[in-house]
Amino acid sequence: MPHREPAVERLRALIRVPTVSRLAPAVADEGAFTRFRSLLAELYPLVHARLELEVIGGGTLLFRWAGRSDGTASVLMAHYDVVPADRAPSDTNGWTHPAFGAELVGADDDPEQRVWGRGAIDDKGALAVILEAVEEAVNAGFQPASDLYLSFGHNEETAGDGAEAVVALFVERGIRPVLVVDEGGAVVEGVFPGVDAPIAVVGVTEKGIAGIELVVEKPGGHASTPVRNGATARLARAILRLEAHPARATISAPTLAMIRTLGAHARQPLGFVFTRAGVFRPLLTAAFARLGPETEAMVRTTRAVTRLSGSAGDNVIAERATAMVNVRIAVGSSVEEAARDIRTAVDDPAVAVRVVYGSEPSPVARSDGPTWQLLSDAISDTFPGAIVTPYVMLQASDSRHFAAISDGVYRFLPFDLRASERATLHAIDESIRVSTYLRGIAFYRRLLQVL
Repeated sequence: MPHREPAVERLRALIRVPTVSRLAPAVADEGAFTRFRSLLAELYPLVHARLELEVIGGGTLLFRWAGRSDGTASVLMAHYDVVPADRAPSDTNGWTHPAFGAELVGADDDPEQRVWGRGAIDDKGALAVILEAVEEAVNAGFQPASDLYLSFGHNEETAGDGAEAVVALFVERGIRPVLVVDEGGAVVEGVFPGVDAPIAVVGVTEKGIAGIELVVEKPGGHASTPVRNGATARLARAILRLEAHPARATISAPTLAMIRTLGAHARQPLGFVFTRAGVFRPLLTAAFARLGPETEAMVRTTRAVTRLSGSAGDNVIAERATAMVNVRIAVGSSVEEAARDIRTAVDDPAVAVRVVYGSEPSPVARSDGPTWQLLSDAISDTFPGAIVTPYVMLQASDSRHFAAISDGVYRFLPFDLRASERATLHAIDESIRVSTYLRGIAFYRRLLQVL
């Protein structure tokens, strides 16, 4: 049954198009991306009629909404590619509801009614709430005070070079946005010790990212006569050493600001400690490093071995064994330091450590001043009672490229998300509550009024 709210049906239509990003572009379904762009034009006709549209970098959509004056521009961002979910769109592959079925489950008056499907949150849901608010505003005759750009990436989940191309175009045209809002933090509960109120975490920076490969080359041969300390054994030892020697833990300035902000709302005695985070910094660093994976990632560079390769045959001893380490680099560190620390932890001249790609942590945006305040006010108006705080985004986003041309890059997804919902991102059973989605539209409706 269709939902009584047309905006929900438009989201469902977007989810049904399997715009899956692939590391190998040759296997990507380019037809799906073309269909998605055509569908956007059908679902949001006023946006396409009134705003200027350019297709950048092979598929990233850049809309320009001309402002009433020549003031400084702003940018609202999202992406329409998604990570893989199934072997085929019709294959459930462990999902409760098909990944691209966009099934609507629950009655319209049920607060738990939700839309299921890959991209419901990450990031077609974010794209849709922006377009819903803009389409509505255009229909009402609204025009922003200054130019407003909508930048919708087509390969954020893989290369991210669509966003890079947009930034290059802005540099060429001399555009330096005062505000950039992309996906990132959300409104969450129960994630910070001693704080019961909902927390709106706004990314003022994000960790760097690097792909660092471990390579071991040793003589091979027939598997019937194995050798000791061969390529796979030396690689396995290197991986275990990495796990046994994590990067040094430290609390960065934006994380310290978050602790202090939330400390003012925390139960005692935690509130006493958190509001004096500078004094208790060593204690807090040690505690965060041990509380769990999320808090540990807040205070150190993390490493995750994601891909392994060895021999091509069951009865062939590998002559070359490799492991890809996905590294998320803490604010204050660097790609160079991350690679050096890995070499030190591995401590084996037989293991080559090679940086395949990397980008540094993003500059830190201010968590005070007029730009922060207008974003904070929009959040507070949409999510009454939520504590707005800066934080370090642990993942990578397209907005990291915009930090080169804007001092006001913020990462905030205007959705109230439970831990169980956040756990479905890049995993099975991604879904969004209809009430959460509609509140996201209200957030952008409110934000547009001050842009």
